[in-house]
Amino acid sequence: MPKSYPREFRDDAVRVARNREPGVTIEQIATDFGVHTMTLQKWLQRAAVDDGSKPGTSGTVSAGLREAQKRIRLLEQENEVLRRAAAYLSQANLPGKGSTRS
Repeated sequence: MPKSYPREFRDDAVRVARNREPGVTIEQIATDFGVHTMTLQKWLQRAAVDDGSKPGTSGTVSAGLREAQKRIRLLEQENEVLRRAAAYLSQANLPGKGSTRS
């Protein structure tokens, strides 16, 4: 699992990379921050999407979608439990074979 960095740290790295002097590479900035170059590249891409300068799904929308999907899975599980309980209860109320009803 990838290492998680604090939001402020990522924001600082992105800010420095965006405002770098001519001749300073992304690789140098990534090394200075102690992260892999591809990690910083991904942060820059995500920041561009979040800022609206690139098309894509922003981080807040993605988080909302993940929450909605989690809620849907939970509701589907609850629905399955209720469906099984209803089937069980409907079978329990049926008269069985050899009933002693008169």
